[in-house]
Amino acid sequence: MRGMRTVGAIAAVLALVPLTGCGGDDNGSSGPDTLDAKADLTKQSLTVSIWDGYSPEDLPERVEKDLGVPVKIAHHATNEEIMAKLTGGGAGGGSGIDVAFVSGQYAQALNEAGLLEPIHADLVPNLKNLYPEARQLAYDKGNTFSVPYTWGTTGLCYRTDLVKQPPTSWNDLLKPPAELKKKVTMMTTERWLALPALKVLGHSVNTTSDEELADARTLLLDAKKNLLAYDDTTFGDRLTKGESALAEAWDGWCPTSDPKIRFTVPKEGSDLWVDTMVVLKSSENKEAAHALINYILDPEIHSWAAENILYKVPNKAAMEQVDPKLLRANAPLRTTPADLLKGESIVDVGEAATKYTRLSTEVAAGS
Repeated sequence: MRGMRTVGAIAAVLALVPLTGCGGDDNGSSGPDTLDAKADLTKQSLTVSIWDGYSPEDLPERVEKDLGVPVKIAHHATNEEIMAKLTGGGAGGGSGIDVAFVSGQYAQALNEAGLLEPIHADLVPNLKNLYPEARQLAYDKGNTFSVPYTWGTTGLCYRTDLVKQPPTSWNDLLKPPAELKKKVTMMTTERWLALPALKVLGHSVNTTSDEELADARTLLLDAKKNLLAYDDTTFGDRLTKGESALAEAWDGWCPTSDPKIRFTVPKEGSDLWVDTMVVLKSSENKEAAHALINYILDPEIHSWAAENILYKVPNKAAMEQVDPKLLRANAPLRTTPADLLKGESIVDVGEAATKYTRLSTEVAAGS
């Protein structure tokens, strides 16, 4: 998960997108264009939108040198920002973006709106590098409209020297022992604010039940009084400095290279989040877009993400290239695909996403 990612805006944004005239069927899905495997890529160019720092700085130069395709990088800070760009012209038209990096549930929403070109597997032979588990993702089984780039889970990040007992449950966060009160942080990104409470209550992270979300709200409001802060971005720094002792954290952002800091998935379970690469239906450079995705799936390129942003990549060949010293120093990088798939995939819940927005707003405002 790169930066703060709220999801309540999906339904509101996509409600404005017309599903007619975009090559879709009655369900809003888009059939594939006919692409030329022998296309002259030097006649095409690409604009790629991605989170800042999420790919090698010299990626455009390397792609142009190796593939002959000029690449322009645009940055977005949140999923909402890129969603607004992709949907602002109607059916994705006018965005000027060929390839976008979005989280899995957003890729699902874009596809359901008919905005994505299906992935042409014959143009992406490096799909063979993916773990088999990476083809079993709930939001896109078989990688039909998206290709996973990074994946991970959410759990408890803690200072071993500041907790009396290693945390094992989301309740250690929601109902901390006396010595940890005001030394705990949680995230406010909508689906991840709700996650600890929903898991403790035995509910799905994708629930749309008003009753279940109300129960989560009660638990979250009660937990609020024991928090040091809500923190989606600097919780690792707070732990390193000793300002906090326990944090809800995305695995790759838990600074486990510090020997005093560890990460664990609570016994109630957690999520499986995925960031993906998608090709826009409106792109006029689809062959080059597929060539870029194939290039990124090269082990030498894809391993950069694991080595530099400390997020696991769903690319078996790439993970095998990661420095063993780095793996030993960062326990989350050693999480197996099988263990990741034990987490519940976060999927698009359509218009019900506004319920999570309301929940987050009410908890933030409540006391």
